[in-house]
This record gives sequence, C-alpha cells and structure tokens, in this order.
Amino acid sequence: MDHTMEQVQRLIAEKKYEQAAATLDKAISEHPDDPAGYTNFGNLLIAMGESSRSLAFFEKALSINPAYASAVFGYGNALFELGQHKEALTRFSDAQKFGLDNGDLFYMIGRSALELGHSGQALAAFQRAVELNTKDVEARFQYALVLARLGDLDTAEKQFKTVIDADPSHADSFYNLGVIATFRDNKDKAHGFFEKALELNPHHMLAANGLSTLNKGK
Repeated sequence: MDHTMEQVQRLIAEKKYEQAAATLDKAISEHPDDPAGYTNFGNLLIAMGESSRSLAFFEKALSINPAYASAVFGYGNALFELGQHKEALTRFSDAQKFGLDNGDLFYMIGRSALELGHSGQALAAFQRAVELNTKDVEARFQYALVLARLGDLDTAEKQFKTVIDADPSHADSFYNLGVIATFRDNKDKAHGFFEKALELNPHHMLAANGLSTLNKGK
C-alpha cells in the first residue's frame, strides 16, 4: 500500500489526475479498511479544485482511524481552500498532536494564522517550517513578509535575499527589498530592486507603483 500511495502522490504532482484516481479506486477496493486510500483521494480532489467533495473522503479515513494525522492535515487543507481558516487551524493543530511534524504542516499553520490576523503565531509557524525544510522558498518568503510586517527589517532583508539566492526569478522578493530600501530612504537601491522586479514580471503593479513614486520624488 505504501508503494501505491507514493505512486499516487507522484501522479498528483505530475497532474495525471485520471491515472491517480484509477489507482486509488483499485487501492480502496482492495484495502477498504486502510485510511491511506481515502486520504489520498481527498488530496487528489483538492489538487483538482474540488475541495468540498474531498471532505467526505477525509471523514471516511477518520471514521476508520480518528487519529490518522495525514487525514486530519488533508481535512485542514480542504477547509483552508474553502475559506474556513479558523476550522482549518484547529485541524492543523490536531494533526500536530497526532504526530505530524513537517514543514508543510507549519507552513499551513502560518497561512491560517495570517488569515486570522495572528501575526505572532504565523511568524513562529513559518520560522519552524523553514527550519524543517530549508529549501521551501515559499515558506521562507512568507516568513520574511511577516518579519517585515512586524518591523524586523534586518532579518526580513536577509530572508528575502536568501529566497533570491534560491530563486533568482522571485520578483516579489525584489519588490519587498525595494520597499525596505525605500523605508530606509535609500532611493537608489530601492529603484534598482523595483526595476529588477519589473524586469522579472512586467505586470508587477506594486513594483511599478513603487518606481513611479520614487520618480515623482526626484
């Protein structure tokens, strides 16, 4: 079953949804009392943009094993996609209690906390996500954003630069470095960062506005 679920996860990542569904149908019919099949079918439906349909599969998995952390986490993901952020955060906390401890979990805790306006909780969660998975560029970017929002510009700047080291095409990080440089009244530096963001993404309206504001101030 483990090998089959790994295959399914690979198919989902490759967006081969029909193949993943067929594989899961077979796995569930052969192992109807294993929560893994229902959990992964729920994950498949989220990937397909059908989060509301996925809930029934997570509920089925949890009816078999109420402490199945992967199903609890998946349920939280579905609720998050449906805009039920408070309920999602509760599920993510439960998944942690049931033994889940990875970067993806803390990233979603951070995102849920942000949606609820809990900046301190979000900061701690994103920091933990980065500690658990140093290669997670999006978690690091979100960590940097919260740092900047809370006024820790020095640490935020370092994190944005680390994001760019990992992904030199990350326009949003260049934009935010421009914002930090503007706040420090380093207009030449800010100008360069905004221009770089626009070079990478010509439709980056925030960078265009930042550049326009700088030019008006000359």
